Amino acid sequence: MSEPKLVTVYESMGMLGAQVVQGKLEAYGIPVLLKYESAGLVFGLTVDGLGTVEVQVPEDRAEEAEALISEAPGDEPSADADADANPANEK
Repeated sequence: MSEPKLVTVYESMGMLGAQVVQGKLEAYGIPVLLKYESAGLVFGLTVDGLGTVEVQVPEDRAEEAEALISEAPGDEPSADADADANPANEK
């Protein structure tokens, strides 16, 4: 069985931003691979691309991943919003 083709859907200058995106995508069931130059991570460099971290996903999930990444943090429905939308929950 061949390996799925991976595509970059996000680039971050540093590991933290990439890990935040990774966490969100994995929460939605999208497998993620972080691709980075190890020297940038070891030495904490962010010069000339050494600190760049690429977030990669399988090609067939790229469109879904890009849509999730582009969502603003407040776009996700909350439990309070669901309760407000349902008149049966009125007291």
